[in-house]
Amino acid sequence: MGLSGTLVKSITIQSDGDVFHEIFRDRPHHISDMSPGCIKGVDLHDGEWGKVGSIINWNFFHDGKEKVAKEVIEAIDEEKRLVCFKVIGGDILEAYKNFLITVHVDTHGEENVVTWTFHYEKLNENIPEPDSLMDFVLSVTKDIETHHLPKSGNQEALRGTLVKSITIKSCGDVFHEIFRYRPHHISEMSPGSIKGVDLHEGEWGTVGSVINWDFFHDGKAKVAKEVIEAIDEEKRSVCFKVIGGDILEAYKNFLITVHVDTHGEENLVTWTFHYEKLNENIPEPDSLMDFVLSVTKDIETHHLPKPE
Repeated sequence: MGLSGTLVKSITIQSDGDVFHEIFRDRPHHISDMSPGCIKGVDLHDGEWGKVGSIINWNFFHDGKEKVAKEVIEAIDEEKRLVCFKVIGGDILEAYKNFLITVHVDTHGEENVVTWTFHYEKLNENIPEPDSLMDFVLSVTKDIETHHLPKSGNQEALRGTLVKSITIKSCGDVFHEIFRYRPHHISEMSPGSIKGVDLHEGEWGTVGSVINWDFFHDGKAKVAKEVIEAIDEEKRSVCFKVIGGDILEAYKNFLITVHVDTHGEENLVTWTFHYEKLNENIPEPDSLMDFVLSVTKDIETHHLPKPE
């Protein structure tokens, strides 16, 4: 695995998306009031709040330790409600040569989706992926949400969005073509996870076609019936809507989108789940996300040159 990487994750918040963006743009120094267990203080080191080029010092509590980060505001995009911070000092740079943190807010109907993106380069291959730091910023996000909700309205929403991306070394066009035209070949590439994929109705690679998946997840053999909801060749994206099988025992509806972006020599595969749980006791679909990421890596491995 290379030293450079990208990690993306999104969660839905019930509080106002404009307010969330405005906090990270203009007043991150207020976050310690909203998430006191995580953020101990945020100070302006140079420049002005809400201005590109300004430098901010963060004091925070992560992985059981007090830490600091010095960050410069690298970019602000009002249209996308996006702020990008570049880490230029502190504990994070003890493990990473460079680290960019982007937070942006999208609104879909009544949902506000907060997406965090890390672009980073590790100092060496023994450095772990920054998953715990991602969990940390997601926890801060939920604290900010809770702070702005009416005190009687903090019940967990049943609808949610989960997004995760990983970089693959194999061809991005081939990866997209597999999920569009020949998912029935995936069982040969990931036999430990995918037992078989059959066409129930329609044609491979056509919107409206229905596919049956037999797979092994969480120690059990499972099935899923999915309709191809959308295909976007420009974005190299395929969207599947679950219409039957084990997943619907826990979720009222479930949409799965997989798309491929190419940045230079990197192919970035992004999985997005849009779902509605049947009740508030249903867990988030993190284990299913881990499953599709594992299948992604199996497909990558299948297409890489075999070592001599």
